[in-house]
Amino acid sequence: MHNGTFDETGQKIFEKIDASIFSTASEASKVVASEIANLIRARNQTGQNTVLGLATGSTPLQVYSELVRIHKEENLSFKKVITFNLDEYYPMHPEELQSYVRFMHENLFDKIEIPEENIHIPDGTIPKEDVYEYCKQYEQKIDEAGGLDIQILGIGRTGHIGFNEPGSLAKTRTRLVTLDEVTRSDAAASFYGEERVPRQAITMGVGTILKARKIYLIAWGEPKAKIIKRALEGEVTEQIPSTFLQNHENTKVILDEAAASELTRRKTPWLVGPCKWNEKLIKKAVTWLSLTLDKPILKLTDEDYNQNGMSDILTEYGPAYNMNIHIFNKVQHTITGWPGGKPNADDSNRPERAEPHPKKVLVFSPHPADDVVSMGGTLMRLVEHGHKVHVAYQTSGDIGVYDDEALRYADFISHYSDDEEEQKLFQNLSETLAKKEPGDLDSEQMLNLKSNIRKVEARSACRYCGIPDEQVSFLHMPFYETGRVRKSPLSKKDLELVKDVILKVKPHQIFAAGDLSDPHGTHRICLEAVLTVLRNLKDEDWIDDCYVWLYRGIWQDIDVSDIDMAVPLSPDERLKKRKAIFKHTSQKDQPKYPGSVSNEFWMVADDKTIKNARDYDRLGLAEYDSIEGFSRWTL
Repeated sequence: MHNGTFDETGQKIFEKIDASIFSTASEASKVVASEIANLIRARNQTGQNTVLGLATGSTPLQVYSELVRIHKEENLSFKKVITFNLDEYYPMHPEELQSYVRFMHENLFDKIEIPEENIHIPDGTIPKEDVYEYCKQYEQKIDEAGGLDIQILGIGRTGHIGFNEPGSLAKTRTRLVTLDEVTRSDAAASFYGEERVPRQAITMGVGTILKARKIYLIAWGEPKAKIIKRALEGEVTEQIPSTFLQNHENTKVILDEAAASELTRRKTPWLVGPCKWNEKLIKKAVTWLSLTLDKPILKLTDEDYNQNGMSDILTEYGPAYNMNIHIFNKVQHTITGWPGGKPNADDSNRPERAEPHPKKVLVFSPHPADDVVSMGGTLMRLVEHGHKVHVAYQTSGDIGVYDDEALRYADFISHYSDDEEEQKLFQNLSETLAKKEPGDLDSEQMLNLKSNIRKVEARSACRYCGIPDEQVSFLHMPFYETGRVRKSPLSKKDLELVKDVILKVKPHQIFAAGDLSDPHGTHRICLEAVLTVLRNLKDEDWIDDCYVWLYRGIWQDIDVSDIDMAVPLSPDERLKKRKAIFKHTSQKDQPKYPGSVSNEFWMVADDKTIKNARDYDRLGLAEYDSIEGFSRWTL
């Protein structure tokens, strides 16, 4: 543990748990898997068991994948490994899609040689009156096995570890708990609706976890960044159970860059110690200082810089007055009402080129709706200015449509159509759903209907924005088409589909969703496909004339210092964007956006763009109604 003061080099330490940051979740996962494998090998040589505490969810998936690889390619034996899983929903049948029993077998146990009797996962089917005694026995089995050698943990948005929700005490043991509203909301997509998420779960307690000899807390992606900062840098409190790990002598936190982005050493490194300043970091520091002090950039003083760890900027680059003007101009030059470039104008201080005009624009949208929700105002502005805008929806988004909504469409089709087969659609689907067993995927007929619902909504929104049907493509990238929340790895076919549409348009501008919210999420995979194809096309004659702009998905903010192009919207334009979003009616129960009073898409979209405008206003720039922000990506 760190003491929260200074290290041996004189740098201030804000983190109270040892943390390692890796460039990617894949690289980090290999390190964790290697540590586990090394312990298993050492124990195997002496004939001892290795006792592992395991977690579920997307976070440890690559760790398990790497362990499977080591087993198959390096002959790592799991015959003397004993496992105890952290938790399980209650009630939960083992064969259901969301069952942690099913998850563990599909992703690890069925791919390694581990005796079935060595596997322990909380039972979500036992009668409620027997749960208390069952939990006592679960604790006893851990003790009889010799205790946990390594415990793998993820972290929830509330700071929970396992299902130890806010309010859990440090000495709690395995027990039945009631799930927090945020936890259930976050799980809604996996259960196809929040109303289907169990309200309870069986979980190891905080005290059970803290008895492990070594703990790895792993986290990937931007949504975990804020809670990681509180867990590592905040005070120990039962309201954030992960902070109890600060009291464990052998906990290691493993993060990717996105999950570490809110840590002081990453977000404001000048508060930690001397920095190697460059233009990007100076812009980040000065805008942070302005927003933190709630002072416009041009009013910042030498004293403000000196008192906030930024004195060396003034030593190297001159007085605050000069630096303020320089950064103010840089931020001001990001603002443009012409996202496609203003023709016949001096573009030397504009984010986009004046020529060519009109431009060919290709907008990639991971799901139907991401385009209008995240950049609907810019989309309409581009059309209004005469650019030829193409939209490519990378996935069908079929699992975003819940069964009752699909049945509503089926009912309409059955009453409207003259086709005898279509007249039976509602009846057939109703009968199929009635026979659906736990763990069954949607039928092909149901998935096709859900996919077509999303297509209809997407085309309707595009037409409202002025984009004709012939400029709308649906790629149906195969990685997504699993019928379930968890997706397949990116394939050659996925890349070919993206490449084909890029070569067809040969755009002057590409817009793509640039948030890395989940290392196994749709946005990340869709972006990876676009960037991989662009790197492979780098020798094409036209590629040097193509600007790539990244927008953030609905659940991710963009820091004002990361905005390279800010497109202001008027109140009327924001209202028009809202109406485009209203074309997408089939999705319900989306994960709630932190700080938003509602999970309605249009409200979250409004919140984000209004916040961007408010930040620009606070920096001392013009006051706009709302702003859509973009970062530029270069090869």
